[in-house]
Formats: sequence, C-alpha cells, structure tokens
Amino acid sequence: MDRLIEFASNHYLLVSAFFLLWAVFFVIESRRGGNPISPQQATNLVNQKDAVIVDLRPADEFRAGHIPGSLNIPASQATDRMGELERHKDKPLILTCKMGNQASHLGRQLRGKGFAELYRMQGGVTAWRNDGLPVAKG
Repeated sequence: MDRLIEFASNHYLLVSAFFLLWAVFFVIESRRGGNPISPQQATNLVNQKDAVIVDLRPADEFRAGHIPGSLNIPASQATDRMGELERHKDKPLILTCKMGNQASHLGRQLRGKGFAELYRMQGGVTAWRNDGLPVAKG
C-alpha cells in the first residue's frame, strides 16, 4: 500500500489522467442506454411528444402498481417481444424499471437496433411514486 501511494504521488499526472478517462468511460456508457430523465420530464415527453413508457418489471409487480398508459415488457422477455417495441420506433421511448438499473441494458440493445430517441427514468417507478405521481393497478 505504501508503494501505491508513493507511485501516485510521483506520477500524479498519470494517475489523474487514468481517473479522468475512467470517469469519461462511465459517463459515455451510461448515456448509451438512453438519456436519464426525471419522472416530471417523462410526463412532459408523454404529453408533448406522445412518448411511450416501457415498464421492464415482472408482470406481477406491474399489476401491483404501474405508470398509467405504460407498456409492460419484462426485461427477461424484451428480446422475444422486440416486435412490440418496433411498432413504437418512431416515438420517444422511456424505459423504466423498479429503481432504474435494468433500463440501461435494454436501452443499449435498442440503440443497436436503430431506436434513436431513448430515455431512462432515473429512479424508476419508485421515483415516480415518491414524486406523488399517479399509479394504476391491475
């Protein structure tokens, strides 16, 4: 550990460049899955651009409470149900899940299939509920 600290202090420019490149890599990777947006921004996109919200949670969680008008395509079935998403290719897609973690993975896949306008809801359905926005059941 002492040698690591000594190396870092002797080569501070090299170490700084490493951490800068590491940060840039993670920023670029996070954006590949879609631009992060808040629940309020998602509401604006739906109202102004007729965006489609895709809920990636399992069907039982979806039935327990979901964003009104959202389309349920569980993450585990997304590749099998790609045809359903293809119908909405000309509209902005907002991907959401429970906490916002699974959305970026599917977003990268969709970006590779030509979906241009992709968004990820930060905090997922949990953030939606915490903001006091409406939730439908069933």
